[in-house]
Amino acid sequence: MARVTPELQKALAQKNLRLGAPVFIRIFKETKELEVWVGAAGRRYVLFRTYPICTYSGTLGPKLHTGDNQAPEGFYRVTAAQLNPYSNYHLSFDLGYPNAYDRTWQRTGSALMVHGNCVSIGCYAMGDNGIEEIYTLIDAALRAGQPAFDVHVFPFRLTDAALESYKRYRWYAFWQELKPGYDNFEKTHVPPIISVHDKNYVIK
Repeated sequence: MARVTPELQKALAQKNLRLGAPVFIRIFKETKELEVWVGAAGRRYVLFRTYPICTYSGTLGPKLHTGDNQAPEGFYRVTAAQLNPYSNYHLSFDLGYPNAYDRTWQRTGSALMVHGNCVSIGCYAMGDNGIEEIYTLIDAALRAGQPAFDVHVFPFRLTDAALESYKRYRWYAFWQELKPGYDNFEKTHVPPIISVHDKNYVIK
C-alpha cells in the first residue's frame, strides 16, 4: 500500500477524487474488464480505472454449484471481513457467493474471490499489479467508513442490442433480471439498492 498509494492519490486527484472515498466495482466477463468507480461530490460515482482481468474460469453464465468451475454473476456486497491480505494469491476479497438470490436457487460454492496472480477456479484473477491497486482503493474506503461496497458482475454490457443477440441463449432470462441493475447505474451513476423477493432481484 505504501508503494502504490502515492501514484493512486495523484491519479485520483486528477479526476477530483480522493483515496478513502466510497468505491463501487463492476465486472464484465466477455471483455475481461473490472471497473473501479469512486464516489465524487454528491452521491454520484466517477469511473476511476478499468483493469484487465487476467483470467477467469468457466463461460458466460452464473455459477450453479461447487465444482462447476464457473465464476459468479450477479449482485454482491463485500465487507471488511471479506478482505484477505494473506491470500495465497497475493491479495484477495471474497465476493460473498452465494448471496441471497443464489441461495434461493440452491446454488452452492464458497471462496469465490477477486485476487492476484493469473490462475482461477471460479475466481476473477487480476494479476498482482492490478489487485494491489484495487485492494488499496477498497481498503481505504472501508477504513474511512464505507460499511461495504457493491460488486456487480455481468456477462457483458447489458445494452438492449447486446442482450437481444443472446435471446436464444439458456441464460437470457437470468440476464434480463440483471439488466435493471445495469440500466439503473448507467442512468444515475449511483449504486442501486438491491434485494431479493420471491426468488427475484428487486432494484430500487
